[in-house]
Amino acid sequence: MDWEDRLDEWELEVELNAQLEGSDWVTLDRAAAQTGASRAVLRTWYRSGQIPSRLVDGPHGPQRLVPLASVAARAEASPRLRHTAERRLAEQAQLEILRHRIDQLELRLAALEQRDNA
Repeated sequence: MDWEDRLDEWELEVELNAQLEGSDWVTLDRAAAQTGASRAVLRTWYRSGQIPSRLVDGPHGPQRLVPLASVAARAEASPRLRHTAERRLAEQAQLEILRHRIDQLELRLAALEQRDNA
């Protein structure tokens, strides 16, 4: 790759970032990461017209963008994604409870060790 190609690629990347700055339109990767919907689900949604999308020139060729608010609303309406999110929250809650119990056990153990040393 020569300098001219790299410069052209960089200019496209800067232009794309400028277009997206402050915009609701995000890449499929970012939409998937922020909503929990897979890229395959996002493709199904935009191909079936459930969410809008558009192609823009990216640094490595055409890049698909979707509005994050539309993706979030569609993901919220999805029973499967909602169930997955609820399960993930329940697992996090259980993890926090276990961490708290471990902290309490460590305090009790430290108190017992202190009592035995005295």
